[in-house]
Amino acid sequence: MIANLDELLKIEGTVHIGDDLILLSDMSKLPIISEPRRSEHIIVALCLQGEAEFTVDTKERTVKPGDLIIIHKDRVTANFSFSENLQGMAMIWSKDYFDELVRDIKELNSLFLFSRMRSVVNLEPAEIKDVQTFCNLIKEKIEDTSNYFRDDIVQTLIMSLIYIVSNAIRRQQTTYPENFNRSHDAFFRFINLVEEHYKTERRVGWYAEQLKITPKYLSETIKAVSQRTPNEWIDNYVIREIRVQLRNSSRSIKEITEELHFPSQSFLGKFFKERTGMSPREYRNK
Repeated sequence: MIANLDELLKIEGTVHIGDDLILLSDMSKLPIISEPRRSEHIIVALCLQGEAEFTVDTKERTVKPGDLIIIHKDRVTANFSFSENLQGMAMIWSKDYFDELVRDIKELNSLFLFSRMRSVVNLEPAEIKDVQTFCNLIKEKIEDTSNYFRDDIVQTLIMSLIYIVSNAIRRQQTTYPENFNRSHDAFFRFINLVEEHYKTERRVGWYAEQLKITPKYLSETIKAVSQRTPNEWIDNYVIREIRVQLRNSSRSIKEITEELHFPSQSFLGKFFKERTGMSPREYRNK
């Protein structure tokens, strides 16, 4: 749907904090990629004028003024087309950056998971105004490089923006009860269980037992709803926690191993390297 990060950073009016956060205040200058592309980041964009069409994982989506687009990491977008008068703004977050912001707020995690099934959310007039206000304020603070607390201020503003977006998602969640079929219900209950128990339980059979369904049904359901297997979801939460611990704490790898109930440091190291391409020590040093 969009170009790579290097191309984005060259656009006039674009501001950023490393590769973790990019804000584009004028979508009309966005270099559009029409061929299928797998998103490497989380993209949140607000359409203010004009219309656009695209597909997410082969599902067609139409965007009109007041619509918020949410593209999650690993989703495949393609067939993007738009009217000449398209106007809007977009924010791009790395998955690690977003996870660290909301990792202790289960309600927000669940709401953003819901948006995986509905990547276009319609905002009310007050919400549109709020999103514009916060995006402009975030841009202003990113540019204020002389402020010692710049990153903390920006994170606080983004959290407020995420709450506004999450409220809109929650409203849509309750407005469309037909989306809550048995498969989606099983998916959300599975994710809630993973959020609570991933540090100690990583067996698909254990989660199926708690949900009172068979492991086969759980695997087929989660794959159908989210395009990921239950093991991939569990591993994602474990890897995210290891990354956070390595990046934001002085805890030893031995302590992290014990907290996450790995049988040994070497087992954790192998698990981490197979999924990230680097050892825990290499990741911490980087």
